[in-house]
Amino acid sequence: MSDISRWSYTAPCTIWSSLGVNEYGDHLGFSAPKTIMAEYQGGLSAKIGDIGTEQVVKNTFWSEYASAEKGDYILIGESAESDPVAAGADEVMQVIRYADTFDRLADDYAILTGV
Repeated sequence: MSDISRWSYTAPCTIWSSLGVNEYGDHLGFSAPKTIMAEYQGGLSAKIGDIGTEQVVKNTFWSEYASAEKGDYILIGESAESDPVAAGADEVMQVIRYADTFDRLADDYAILTGV
């Protein structure tokens, strides 16, 4: 963890990784919940997606957690609930990678959830 992240990523958040879909398109579920350290902000902006679809950003999480992907779920706070929807988590819509400008130890990520 970089020196900058050590003081800025202080909020525990829970993330569930999607296990994907089978050949029939059925969702295979989620991994066990994992606690990561992050910082967050709500309701940043709206963006136009690939073919004119509008995605409204609900929350943005900043973290060094490098494994987040579209389709995962993330929650502010800690949870042991196996079902992210039942826990009140939001779906990850996009993940943006940023360089660790100062220490070059670990890149930073913006994890955006949508509504």
